[in-house]
Amino acid sequence: MNDPADPRNPIQSTETGASPRTVAPLADPPVGPPLWLLAELTYRCPLHCVFCSNPVDYASLGQELSTAQWLDVLRQARALGAAQLGLSGGEPLLRDDLEVLVEEARKLGFYTNLITSGIGLTDKRLGALKDAGLDHIQLSFQDSTQELNDFLSNTRTFELKKKVATSIKAHGFPMVLNCVLHRYNLPHVNRIIDMALEMGADYLELANTQYYGWAYLNRAELIPTRSQVEQAEAVVQRYRKRIGERCKILFVVPDYFEDRPKRCMNGWGNLFLGIAPDGLALPCHAARSLPGLVLPRVTERPLADIWYCSDTFRRYRGFGWMKEPCRSCDEKEHDLAGCRCQAYLLTGDAANADPVCEKSPLHGAVEQTVRFAAARPQAAPRRASVREQPIIFRTDANSRERS
Repeated sequence: MNDPADPRNPIQSTETGASPRTVAPLADPPVGPPLWLLAELTYRCPLHCVFCSNPVDYASLGQELSTAQWLDVLRQARALGAAQLGLSGGEPLLRDDLEVLVEEARKLGFYTNLITSGIGLTDKRLGALKDAGLDHIQLSFQDSTQELNDFLSNTRTFELKKKVATSIKAHGFPMVLNCVLHRYNLPHVNRIIDMALEMGADYLELANTQYYGWAYLNRAELIPTRSQVEQAEAVVQRYRKRIGERCKILFVVPDYFEDRPKRCMNGWGNLFLGIAPDGLALPCHAARSLPGLVLPRVTERPLADIWYCSDTFRRYRGFGWMKEPCRSCDEKEHDLAGCRCQAYLLTGDAANADPVCEKSPLHGAVEQTVRFAAARPQAAPRRASVREQPIIFRTDANSRERS
């Protein structure tokens, strides 16, 4: 499958710059406040994961927001109605002001979730975050084995992550373990669940890779076979029956193996508001990958104006923007035509139906990708040959090459 070099129908922005601080909300169709705020505090990260969702060109992007600017974002978002705050990155622990932001978020009434690799999460820092009012922590692993965990992140961090997991529990935090799944580690799902149980995780999120950012670059190496996905899901079902409520296991099926698209982020600009490290406001994690879409900046426009009035956040709300077959589809209220970024990456036009849907005339793009993956030799994660795979790691050098 050839990657589209340019969109066939470039999106034209109507943004004209900063707007007044006080605005009259404009919502057509009607839309409520953003309930979930994701603060991507930095793109800096000690790991080099091959499936990272950060932009491939992150090394060329602008300066991070200051502490004062992030505090202003939190206050505006809470006033707008946001209730849950995710603190993410990159690695948010690389921000020295993380505790300051958590403390302010607590005062404002947010439920706070730290999404972290665990690198830098010492006992001292855990205590400071607890005192600041952090509610819960999501800790990532790449696999249940040291070899594959360290290979996929291109670091030696597995043993450190295990110690961090123990410390998180010792400080009384509810803990979610997260492991991104793909063809290398899907055969290890049983061992990943056993690891989570041994660590006392309250939740285990087994999130199959979604192919954006670095994962899209590496999709030829990461996309599993259908049998791998089905076997892993069957393993999860057996564990769920056996362990009950001891640990809640979430298994997210990869889009490419569905015949209907998911309602991406519960709809474009409906519930989710992301803020990138450089202050761009995002309707979804990967929105800055859409060419021609001028993303508003929080240092130039108030959040209420961005959420209710900006062309960017109104672009794919409702149904008026839809093309056929979505416009006349009786399922459009359920899936809202799926993912705009996926539609662009696989068809060249963000306004097309998500090609995951079998009703899309471009569904063949997904089928071709899955067939290509099935025809490739199976990965052998315990052998040295894994290291010979043509994987592109998330590094500053690789990012600059693609900027």
